[in-house]
Amino acid sequence: MQQLLSILMFYRPFIIWSLILNMLFSFIKLDIIVILIVKLLLVLSLWHLLNESRAKRKLNLYKNLGITTLKLFSFIFIIDAVFSLPFLIILQEFI
Repeated sequence: MQQLLSILMFYRPFIIWSLILNMLFSFIKLDIIVILIVKLLLVLSLWHLLNESRAKRKLNLYKNLGITTLKLFSFIFIIDAVFSLPFLIILQEFI
């Protein structure tokens, strides 16, 4: 349970950006699958950025909790998809 809460704490700053991207891509009229693929690419870019910069030290906390970087970013994408799908479906009904 502590690992899940830690992953949610890591995801917390990205929630607003995720919602902004959802609205932007919905207004552009992209399909939900395309939006999720773009978000997957953004998560992969974030992973690469954190691994190649000084922010890599930030990931040590999660490693000490037994969360690998692959597990962390996989769960970040899954959590984002679970939060985004209902939002995108409702938003596309009104646009």
